[in-house]
Amino acid sequence: MPLPYSKKVIQHFNKPHNYGKMKSPDGVGEVGNLICGDLMKLYIKVVQNKKGQDIIKDIKFSTFGCLAAIASSSMLTDLVKGKTLEQAIGFDRKEIVDELGGLPPIKIHCSVLAGDALIEAIHDYLTKNKKPIPQALNERHGQLAKEKQEVEKDHKTC
Repeated sequence: MPLPYSKKVIQHFNKPHNYGKMKSPDGVGEVGNLICGDLMKLYIKVVQNKKGQDIIKDIKFSTFGCLAAIASSSMLTDLVKGKTLEQAIGFDRKEIVDELGGLPPIKIHCSVLAGDALIEAIHDYLTKNKKPIPQALNERHGQLAKEKQEVEKDHKTC
């Protein structure tokens, strides 16, 4: 029996917004889920607005994954493009699911993965530019790095 996807999920899967690689990104976030096999790479271009705030001027993604992973990545880019980095850091990943009209419970992790790719891209940008990294962002980045190390350690091949 097929999973019940909303019309909006299907639209974002069939015609994903902001899909593709970016030349010379300011920040890159790459995350994956070994269990489901989804891999996401998110690229951001950051500029300063008139108030001197860093904003996400452009955002692109490439996702190797299921319908929900691609739709979640596409929706995320729509929701954070034009936002300040502060707003993007505080972004509630639940908003992805809400804007998509819901996801099956077994696919909620796809929206979490998309949000994690954003966190990693922002962390990458701030690190490269020697800018202060908010504590919550640094903590989440640390959690993601630890999870990645554990997965790599547990699944080493010869």
